[in-house]
Amino acid sequence: MTVPVLEARDICKRFPGVVALDRVSLQVFPGEILAVVGENGAGKSTLMKILSGALQPDEGEILLAGQPVRFADPRQALAHGIGIIYQELSVIEALSVGENLFLGRLPQRSGIPGTVDWPRVWREASQILERVGAPIDPQRPVRELSTAQKQLVEIARALSQDVRVLILDEPTSSLSLQETERLFAILRGLRAQGVAIIYISHRLEEVFALADRVTVLRDGQVVGTLPIAEATRDGLIRMMVGRDLSAYYRTVRSSPGAPRLEVRKLVRAGVLHDVNLTVHAGEIVGLAGLVGAGRTELARCLFGVDPIDSGEIRIDGKTVAIRNPQDAVRHGIVLVPEDRKLQGLVLILSVRENIALPVLSRLAHFGFPSRREEERLATSFVERLRIRTPSIEQRVLNLSGGNQQKVVLARALATNPRVLILDEPTRGIDVGAKAEVHALIAELAEAGMGILLISSELPEVLSMSHRVLVMSGGRIVAEFSREEATEERVLAAATRQSVAA
Repeated sequence: MTVPVLEARDICKRFPGVVALDRVSLQVFPGEILAVVGENGAGKSTLMKILSGALQPDEGEILLAGQPVRFADPRQALAHGIGIIYQELSVIEALSVGENLFLGRLPQRSGIPGTVDWPRVWREASQILERVGAPIDPQRPVRELSTAQKQLVEIARALSQDVRVLILDEPTSSLSLQETERLFAILRGLRAQGVAIIYISHRLEEVFALADRVTVLRDGQVVGTLPIAEATRDGLIRMMVGRDLSAYYRTVRSSPGAPRLEVRKLVRAGVLHDVNLTVHAGEIVGLAGLVGAGRTELARCLFGVDPIDSGEIRIDGKTVAIRNPQDAVRHGIVLVPEDRKLQGLVLILSVRENIALPVLSRLAHFGFPSRREEERLATSFVERLRIRTPSIEQRVLNLSGGNQQKVVLARALATNPRVLILDEPTRGIDVGAKAEVHALIAELAEAGMGILLISSELPEVLSMSHRVLVMSGGRIVAEFSREEATEERVLAAATRQSVAA
């Protein structure tokens, strides 16, 4: 019988007031892709940090090729052939791509100690980047790269080292469809070479496309492990959340009313070109496209983060001038940004402070902040959005990803918007939280709000939207009704291909 290349036996890990892992056991074999799934807070990240040396278990043991091991830190784990790619990027912005790839192990010139062999760095870096399908100049500063390119640099750095076990935590969260397919091809190639891969993802379609087996965690325990051939989507969801989520993607029942947001001939030089769109009251308009198509750039312009060079924006038929986010909020437009941690939250502040932040002047009494009004507002949104927090004074950084996203939504809704722009509203959150966010979006539309939904998950766009607009190269290149929209047609439009009706 094949010996697992890496095994966790009865791993326990406790934090103050929380049992993160309760006798968790897991095996991964050479030449296998093992998916690990579960809701936020299920213990996935804690387990991976223990396997990669970033945390120490309180109980249990780790075996490498059948032999007990204990890693003092990630460097020691990597020396034993265990590499990990975290969802949060760890590239160093000020360094070049090549320096990031060889960080801590820059090749030295023979005969001249302490001198870096730069020609070798650039040459080998180019070869590594070519391997992952990323034609990036290795001398280019990382700060100039897009988020997707930075993610590929992370992946290339891990693959450049001789790993026996590769752990990936949500590696496709910032990748386009083509980049994701390239990554999958790389992982399948590594599997064929005998590398064991542990793959964490909230996107179940990726699990079924890639994995050989799947392990489900819930509340710090292993619910079960089964071959992917025996797994079903509904079955995995029930294992993950302990209940049936029949409304995973909820169909919106509202009928669109009068135009709420109208954009005419909007231009931002070099970024957006003659963009026209309309969002009606009670309507969800999905905005699809590949990474770099201009979707986020459009959202930033509509919210006043970035200036526009020409064009017209109307709210409820009235032309408005939006020079900054304060103007946007005053006219009833609010944005839930793509990156909740960098752009949507102040992580060191409490739930109460985050929710109240954009409306402090409205809550003030005689010009002074009103703690009582802040508490009332925060409590109402915690109850309405079912935010799971010990109290409204809990720091947001201590919440799960799904509950952090709900706080971002609460902040936006506290401004009483007429138009809600959602940029990747369910990225990086688990299926249970995703179902709750979908239900909330549907409720808001049914109450008459106009919603512009930007998402890289096509099933989300297709199921939630009344209409789907497709962007490519900074332009709206296609429009489909809910009945017309299919994955094939949307992807064809996004890549500027033609599909027969």
